[in-house]
Amino acid sequence: MTAINAASPLDDKVAHSAGLMSGMLEMYPPERIAVAWTGGKDSTVVLALWREVLKNKGKEASLVLVPQALSIDTGIKFPEVMAFRDRIALQWGVDVKVIRPDVDLSSYPIAENPVKCCADLKIKPLQKAIDEFEIDLLITGIRRDEHPSRAGRRFMEVRDEPDHTLLNPILEWTEMDIWSFITMHQIPHCELYDQGYRSLGCKPCTAKGGNSERDGRSAEKERNLEQLTSMGYF
Repeated sequence: MTAINAASPLDDKVAHSAGLMSGMLEMYPPERIAVAWTGGKDSTVVLALWREVLKNKGKEASLVLVPQALSIDTGIKFPEVMAFRDRIALQWGVDVKVIRPDVDLSSYPIAENPVKCCADLKIKPLQKAIDEFEIDLLITGIRRDEHPSRAGRRFMEVRDEPDHTLLNPILEWTEMDIWSFITMHQIPHCELYDQGYRSLGCKPCTAKGGNSERDGRSAEKERNLEQLTSMGYF
């Protein structure tokens, strides 16, 4: 497979990402693979790529392979993102497993401690779902250029608690690559991006973008992203 970096042409990146995903079907049965779908632009592009890979593999075997996704609903996400997720899941025929935290939000100190909040509302429910739905491979939409802590991330990463593997197929894509792909292939996106948001997280910790893509995210969470990754975050 051709080596890929951030400066590679988008067509090469698309072929590389699709090739990585296709190769996973030689290692894992499709029912043990899921896309970590937030409803954001990056994971929606990944889901579109995965859906096409499954479609092509299904044709070869005369099968209909249904894409599976895990989606964390923290209870404090933008309603527009959740509505977008549900609408696209129906249109694309995605089997979405919606994950919710076992937390009473009415008394929970939301965003007071971003690390603990992410652990309780995102990481713990995700780990439980991976175990419950017997997911061996989780496909993410993380990109290297989003955050300095992701500079050393790899295309495949082994995780525990529970045991599973992460595939990061668009690791070398840029924000411009994402929007170019969305435009060229008419991939739908949440309307919040058209209102000035560049990166979408939970509502209390997300504002409209600034100079960099993640300027609208909680500054404390961004400072602790490496710690969150070590705890099981993407």
